[in-house]
Amino acid sequence: MRQVQLGNRHSRFNLHPGWWFDILNGACMVMFVLLILYPFWQVFLLSFSDGREATTLGFHLWPQSWSIEAYQFLLSSGEIIRPYMNSVMRTIIGTALEVLFTILAAYPLAKKELPFRGWLTTYFIIPMFFGGGLIPTYLIIRSLGLLDHFLVLILPGAVAVFSIIIMRNYFMSLDVAIEESAFMDGAGYMTLLFKIILPVSTPVLATIALWAAVGHWNAWFDAMIYIRDRDLTVIQVIMREMLTSVSDVSNDLMFDNNTRQAQLAMNNVRSAIALLSIGPIVLVYPWLQKYFVKGIMLGSVKG
Repeated sequence: MRQVQLGNRHSRFNLHPGWWFDILNGACMVMFVLLILYPFWQVFLLSFSDGREATTLGFHLWPQSWSIEAYQFLLSSGEIIRPYMNSVMRTIIGTALEVLFTILAAYPLAKKELPFRGWLTTYFIIPMFFGGGLIPTYLIIRSLGLLDHFLVLILPGAVAVFSIIIMRNYFMSLDVAIEESAFMDGAGYMTLLFKIILPVSTPVLATIALWAAVGHWNAWFDAMIYIRDRDLTVIQVIMREMLTSVSDVSNDLMFDNNTRQAQLAMNNVRSAIALLSIGPIVLVYPWLQKYFVKGIMLGSVKG
């Protein structure tokens, strides 16, 4: 009896043959995650570090003293408040328009009874492979009177062909019986779309909205080309200027005969504005991430 108990106790600690692989795999994944997270943590430390300490921070996991002077300087200077709000407004309005246009274009293309459906789909796909180039695009924008206008940040990218294809494929994968029963009850196409189809399309809608929001929030090239008014520019342009013109920015903004501002290292300000620029997307992404992979898979299984 005692031998049986000892045998059972020994079997509890008997590891399966691949235990070493699980341990090694887990250790590698932990190291990989730490390597990804550390640069973000380093930027976070720099933004909240003292100006003198930031110049010699090096490889640290915790600063000796915390400071919010970089954020106070950025928010008090007025240099980023207006561009930051412009980026927020651009992301909200641009995402809403892109999702709306994607729905209105994808739903008819998903109908097999649509006349010239194949030709219309080809017409949408062609711009994915061929573009007019920067100069013709600039001339068109100028002829439309959109230079130095807030709409130039929204309208040119309001139609995303790749998103239309993904959503079209998702609509085609839905059961046709849903539409047939709705038509029998007297529903029209718009009622069917907004009251029946869209409520069951949350994964693909969240995926398209996430793509649009990230694209609008990170965009800076169009604002740099088409916008000259500093009141209409976006935060990414300001961030780019601070990252690429360190000496000019430090002379114009930092060392303005002010001892308190002169103590701020440029690394502090650059790290602070980097965190401010990625803040909204980092906060929104976890809410939409659970729909991300599911939305892509559902929208790519049918041609």
